[in-house]
Amino acid sequence: MELKLKKPICFFDLETTGVNVSKDRIVEISILKVFPNGNKESFTWRVNPEMKIPAVTTAIHGISDEMVLNEPTFKELAPKVSELIKNSDLGGFNSNRFDIPLLAEELLRAEIDFDLKVNQAVDVQTIFHKMEKRTLEAAYKFYCNKDLTNAHSAEADTMATYEVLKAQLDKYDDLENDMDYLSKFSSHQNFVDFAGYIGYNKEGQEIITFGKHKGKVIEDLFKTEPGYFSWIQNADFPNYTKKVLRDLKNRITNKTVGPITDDSLIMLKNKFNTK
Repeated sequence: MELKLKKPICFFDLETTGVNVSKDRIVEISILKVFPNGNKESFTWRVNPEMKIPAVTTAIHGISDEMVLNEPTFKELAPKVSELIKNSDLGGFNSNRFDIPLLAEELLRAEIDFDLKVNQAVDVQTIFHKMEKRTLEAAYKFYCNKDLTNAHSAEADTMATYEVLKAQLDKYDDLENDMDYLSKFSSHQNFVDFAGYIGYNKEGQEIITFGKHKGKVIEDLFKTEPGYFSWIQNADFPNYTKKVLRDLKNRITNKTVGPITDDSLIMLKNKFNTK
């Protein structure tokens, strides 16, 4: 079954120096862009992470320091990556928890803004786990009856993810071939940021999801403990989480100040005895 697309979707996979979203870097990225008319374009780049790749990580994906020494840095590739995914939905395997958060960190380091609100995110692993509870290799065998012989190659994993999603739509009649639906179905929880430090309560208000302020409404915290947010901005939190908090602070501040009206201007003139 081919995907029903309202706009392009970019399936992508990252190989990295490790699994710490805040600190680790990309060493390989592969993007498969699928257009509503069925056309596809694919790009794969090795990336110089500007840090050592641990031996234990090289043992998994086979990419060593020497192999990326003369490759471009992500900052050099960032404009191309940003242009590819702009105005597109995103698809991946465990992408909501790892690939998208880490990609957002890399883009922000490269001084390119990234806002998930303009992209739907379809996590094929979540659909798989809800339906079958397996790994990518097992998913590929189960849905496509193929062996993923080159697992942990970004390009092979990206192509397998794309094929698995199409096969899932063929297999499950109750799955809708719609990116909005699949994005909601494949999401774990409704978080404001990628890392899950900021969520929503039942009333739809943004709340802190960790630590001593867990469950507290962020707007209330801005008023009662503004230093808490300065601490987050200077601590070891993901850049995207910090960006979300800055955006929330601006929204709350603007709401508190309110628009300038004719009545407010008259009050200011009367206060300062101006004409």
